[in-house]
Amino acid sequence: MLEQKLVFEELNKQNITFFVGVPDSYLNGFCNYALNNYPERNIIAANEGNAVSIAAGHYFASKEIPLVYMQNSGMGNAVNPLVSLADEHVYAAPMLLLIGWRGRPGTKDWPQHELQGEITPDLLKLMNIPYSILTDDIGDFKKVIKKALAYCQTSRRSYALIAPKGVLDGEKMNRGVTDYSMSREEAIEVILNQMPKDTIYSATTGRATRELFFLRERRNEGKEHDFLNVGSMGHASSVALGIALEKEKRKVVVLDGDSAAIMHMGAMTMVSKQIVPNFMHVVLNNGVHDSVGGQPSAGYKVDFTAIAKACGYATIGHSVTDKEGLIEAILALKDCGRASFIDIHIHKGLNATLPPLLFSHREAIDRLIEELNIDESQVSLEKGKNNE
Repeated sequence: MLEQKLVFEELNKQNITFFVGVPDSYLNGFCNYALNNYPERNIIAANEGNAVSIAAGHYFASKEIPLVYMQNSGMGNAVNPLVSLADEHVYAAPMLLLIGWRGRPGTKDWPQHELQGEITPDLLKLMNIPYSILTDDIGDFKKVIKKALAYCQTSRRSYALIAPKGVLDGEKMNRGVTDYSMSREEAIEVILNQMPKDTIYSATTGRATRELFFLRERRNEGKEHDFLNVGSMGHASSVALGIALEKEKRKVVVLDGDSAAIMHMGAMTMVSKQIVPNFMHVVLNNGVHDSVGGQPSAGYKVDFTAIAKACGYATIGHSVTDKEGLIEAILALKDCGRASFIDIHIHKGLNATLPPLLFSHREAIDRLIEELNIDESQVSLEKGKNNE
């Protein structure tokens, strides 16, 4: 593993002092060092495209090469501004891209990372962005940085640094326990207890999926009502909205995260154009990027409730911070006749006793599809019998 102090000494030597991106577990060491040592020069962005655009603005204003960090799963968010804003044939805004390489071929990783890992180098090639794969040798790192920076400066094009597991890793942040009493797991269980048994749940990427999965096992409940959004961060609410629009008689609850909701906040505006009284959007807000290292998000700083109200959701007018408040909010909103929204302030952290989340994604989604379509199947069967 590279020593972060030496990494940043070399970056500073090359006049790379502005950092922006979305935290990644493979870049924990790098992200934590930037956060602790460059608090005014490190911006944790809403999403990777947002990061690229901020970096472009930084270059325009300073003529200095910025560094944009991300997990490779976020490259899709970055593609548009990379090719239509920063590209040499448009506004020629060069930047270093530091990319955590989840799903690298030949290594073991979760299914949602496999294809992304396979196509990461090819995606960069398609965008005409040269790259180097980092090693844990500081001498090699120095050579790569000099080469990359020279390329960026002379061509006004971007250069990517791909970081495999173990090169820029580090410990998770320890920001202390917040004042909020509820854990994410406790909040999810309150919701399960208060909503109808046949409610459909769409759980966001990371901890919410894991905790919902094992809560079902602990409660001896089936998992056929659950969509576990293990990838595609920020899209759990959109999947849920698609289900809610089609299944008007079923309650559909999104178990979202603050960072995920922020990443694609535009999705919240959709309820202003749709009639979905069976749709409840819950943000489990712990103010950090819990799944990838614990770096702070804007979760506690954003008034999600006001934003949701402006987008057309019914709300109780404020966030909730304890079990009693959450129960009251659910009872007030679950049959209010409109799409509803609850911002739940919880403390960060994961139940350390939970095992890894191992399941067949295809079997899980097929069970949900069967559950969602069972009524139509029975209706069709009865119609067929009546026509005989």
